[in-house]
Amino acid sequence: MGRSLRTAAAPPSYRDYLWFEERFPDLAEAYCITLAHGLPPAELLRRLGGREEPPYATGLTGAIAVVDAAFDLLGRSDGQRQLIALTTVGRWTVAIEPNGYLGVTEGRALPASSGTRWISHFANINGVDTFLWAEDTTNRLCFEPTFPESRGGSTPDALLDVMRGMGFPLAPQAQAATEAPPAQETLETQETQEPGDFAVSDPFDGSEHAVPAAFALAQHLTGVTLTPELLQNTPFVCGSAPIRETSQPETSR
Repeated sequence: MGRSLRTAAAPPSYRDYLWFEERFPDLAEAYCITLAHGLPPAELLRRLGGREEPPYATGLTGAIAVVDAAFDLLGRSDGQRQLIALTTVGRWTVAIEPNGYLGVTEGRALPASSGTRWISHFANINGVDTFLWAEDTTNRLCFEPTFPESRGGSTPDALLDVMRGMGFPLAPQAQAATEAPPAQETLETQETQEPGDFAVSDPFDGSEHAVPAAFALAQHLTGVTLTPELLQNTPFVCGSAPIRETSQPETSR
């Protein structure tokens, strides 16, 4: 089930992930993708309050099958449970929630991030989106990729230069306000770059490329490059978790 990490030749940009909404439109309509370092899939599922889901526990191949199963489960459970599909990429576990957002819900995600780095991003068809970087139960950064000027967390300005280089439309700030992201553990193939090494790319306008930019920022913080081939061909072990009662994820401001 493991996948090797692929080191990017250049800092990631939103342009690297323009394929996502084109190749996987059903998933892109409403998704949450979480990457957790050093947590086995079963442990990540447990921390989100999940359980094995027998019809899908033996695995589904590819994101399209995962989306179909997610809507099947939603119907069979009378809207009470959501599917979580999990796989490993190097030392990271990747969790995909079609039509879900547990990974960016702070009440679930922050306790689940104990002892690990937790990177999650969410978007839905209504234009709601969230990016969360948590470290050992601490919210380091939380913001809406569509509106990156408004950020919360304990270090909301830690990645400003990096975010500008990826295309987020952010006004220039003094270099002193920016710090390199902390490394919880050295990744064998991750190239670390100081914020000043990032050239500013062409910024996107509004929400047009917010989802691809969130993918790029997650790659920077994890060293994991998600590809169309990985989403299309990977076997996922699947479980389920109760759906939250509120209609959208919590965010810090």
